Amino acid sequence: MLRPWNVSLRDRIDPSRDAPIYMQIIQALIRDIESGHLASGTYLPSTRELAATLGVNRKTVVLAYEDLIAQGWLASAGTRGTTVSSSLPEATPREAPKAPVDQAASADYRFDPPPARPLALAADGAIKVDEGSPDGRLMPTEVLSRAYRTAIRSASRENRLQYRDPRGSSRLREAIAEMLKSERGLPVTRDNICITRGSQNGIFLAAQLLVRAGTAVAVEALTYEPAVAAFHARGAEIVPVALDEGGVDIADLERACRRHPIRAIFLTPHHQFPTTVALRPERRLRLLAIAHQFGFAIIEDDYDHEFHFESQPLLPMAAYAPAQVIYVGSLSKLLLPALRIGYIAAPADVIDAIAHQVSLTDGMGNTLTEDAAAELIENGELRRHARKVRQVYADRRESFAAMLADQLGDIADCSVPDGGLAFWLRFHDPETLARVEARAPGLGLRFAASESYMTRPDAGRGLRLGFGSLDEGEAAKVLQLLRQAATE
Repeated sequence: MLRPWNVSLRDRIDPSRDAPIYMQIIQALIRDIESGHLASGTYLPSTRELAATLGVNRKTVVLAYEDLIAQGWLASAGTRGTTVSSSLPEATPREAPKAPVDQAASADYRFDPPPARPLALAADGAIKVDEGSPDGRLMPTEVLSRAYRTAIRSASRENRLQYRDPRGSSRLREAIAEMLKSERGLPVTRDNICITRGSQNGIFLAAQLLVRAGTAVAVEALTYEPAVAAFHARGAEIVPVALDEGGVDIADLERACRRHPIRAIFLTPHHQFPTTVALRPERRLRLLAIAHQFGFAIIEDDYDHEFHFESQPLLPMAAYAPAQVIYVGSLSKLLLPALRIGYIAAPADVIDAIAHQVSLTDGMGNTLTEDAAAELIENGELRRHARKVRQVYADRRESFAAMLADQLGDIADCSVPDGGLAFWLRFHDPETLARVEARAPGLGLRFAASESYMTRPDAGRGLRLGFGSLDEGEAAKVLQLLRQAATE
């Protein structure tokens, strides 16, 4: 008769799994030792006996035993057989494990779970409507390949493939500083720049620097949810501030400052996220005055400065108030999100502090990718690409606006945005919006939930629909599905 332990082990060995059989045996035996099911000094079956029990080749069991002996889990007793090592501490017996290692049902420790609302990821065959991403298909792969080849050769020749400055590639910091100085008016040098893994990483690094438990961060009533999550992760109290067609309500912000210890405010003033409106100059000046009065930082997320279609874009606040602003930007919209290149521009002492935070979490960025991006800036390819895609996106904006009016004009309102790669859609009837959100997944359509933008219950609900990554046929399909979800 087989011993219960042998039967338990047999139930946990599955030839259909990807893991080799001998590795499954090793994992199962270690789990039995760790759980106290196999005590120190216990004799194991012979390799021949265990192989017969498991229905495997004896050499497989021999290999598992030899590895476990070499690792110190088992000990050879010569002709008497193999035992659990006597040097192992006695484990408190627990219920015998019943599943393979990679099929554990849940973690055996406490951790902070993610939010209940799932990520808006497209399932197989579904369409994901993003919130304003570029179309990666427009970036010529050969141009990118050449830039990487040049970066690799240069880094190897100059011995720059080692660990290095957590502020990022000196070459890219220099190129971004020159771009910000010449095109956006920021008074910066490379010492004012830290490269990040996209703008979200930049926001999180700013949160680490500014926010402690018990401090408060002001955000607009409708805003970028991942930024709010970053501040929450630092223990911040989130203080929502009213928002209207002119951007953040400055009077409401001042009232909030008198009630809460505001340490920072997070804003997207160029194209407000998600509503796309621009913060006008008079409000910017009042905001800076209040920030100076109450001593808080302004985190200015300028996530899509390059795409402004109607007039000359407003200069960032960091251009004329660099001592009060932490400026977060990204090359993701202009190049490719997959490159994960963002940056922070701030006073040099702030950059040094941010670099220290980088060294704790990342150590350094990606030298080759950063140098490849610098190559694209320096050789003019980025500028040429920007001119080309700006016209493509301008045409797609006009086409999307016409299709929106045709498909949804009777049930929703939206203004054609002056810039950016997304529309903000407001439904006449809240029940229609609820119906769209409920039915869209069944039609194979995914998008961020309207409530994901809201930081207070009275914020106006809507959907942010990115058009930049969709060609005309894809955009038509998306809007047809939205119409179907709204009217079925």
